[in-house]
Amino acid sequence: MNQNQSTYVLIMAGGVGSRFWPKSRNHFPKQFIDILGTGKSLLQLTYERFLNICPNERIFILTNESYSGLVQEQLPDILNNNILLEPSRNNTAPCIAYAAFKIAQLNPQANIIVAPSDHLILKENVFLEKLALALAFSKGNNALVTLGITPTKPDTGYGYIKYDQGTKNNDQRLEAETFEIKKVSAFMEKPVLEKAKEYLSSGDYVWNAGIFIWSAKSLKAALAKYAPDITALFDKGQAFYNTDEESNFIKENYPLSPNISIDYAILEKADNVYTIPADIGWSDLGTWASLHAVADKDENENVLNCTQINLKETTNCIINLPVDKAAVIRGLDNFIVVDDGHVLLIYPKSEEQEIKQVSKEMVSAYGVTFS
Repeated sequence: MNQNQSTYVLIMAGGVGSRFWPKSRNHFPKQFIDILGTGKSLLQLTYERFLNICPNERIFILTNESYSGLVQEQLPDILNNNILLEPSRNNTAPCIAYAAFKIAQLNPQANIIVAPSDHLILKENVFLEKLALALAFSKGNNALVTLGITPTKPDTGYGYIKYDQGTKNNDQRLEAETFEIKKVSAFMEKPVLEKAKEYLSSGDYVWNAGIFIWSAKSLKAALAKYAPDITALFDKGQAFYNTDEESNFIKENYPLSPNISIDYAILEKADNVYTIPADIGWSDLGTWASLHAVADKDENENVLNCTQINLKETTNCIINLPVDKAAVIRGLDNFIVVDDGHVLLIYPKSEEQEIKQVSKEMVSAYGVTFS
């Protein structure tokens, strides 16, 4: 892909990934784990994917300050100035705003891609093509663009985006080649199954993957209009961004920002939001079952990440063990078996939504060793 000098990437890598417990823990969350068994973490795979978009000096990593060492270890080529550290977890609106103010000071014409660090994208060429279209549109228009994932089933675990089938309105005149860019009419919360089936059959909905494309100018304008408190807070740092005083400013002021997502802060209010429906082989890898759905399987539909195992009468399971751990398993169907060296989890895959609560109960009962 042609590397436009105004293109920047912000990779969000501050989450905990609690539904991947016990493999994903507070001290070593999902994005830093080789969860796919490729020899690379999800963060490393995401970073390499975006090197096809722009060089490393225009890729920024946003993470919690406790993960600074992990980012530097896994991405040794990343510039120190490009690691943005949150002193508190205040959701996505403050951290995206922080990055926008910092990047805009480097380049007022910046065009920014925001993406999670821990998602799987199997069709990378299609992904890059959709991003090129989004970047061209956001560069030339006052538009907030999101890649919407073409739904493959009536999933109740994702938020949905409803879009208009038409591509023109009074404010934005789209060129003929951009007819696949759709005007967003509503953001929908995670639906019940019947509602999800309605969304799928209508053909007017996509999954909200949290992948955004906008110019720094458009985003800052939206923040000023819909989240003036966030704008006022980060505007105070204009003299400090990209200097030695930046970290002190952020440590003092960032915790004062509201705890709010970018969706609630601006996207659900703005009238210049667009989506590009995309079939990119996407998974948010939010749960063990979602990993099972996309990973390579043996002849009995088991996903195995282990080296010494004897399986009998075992089907539809996901088994993740340390390299030095041997296991003999018989008679399991549709189970999660994960051993991280300190915690062993054996749990029905159909009940995996309970794992987040189970991890909290373990912490409560036995201490932070299990968090």
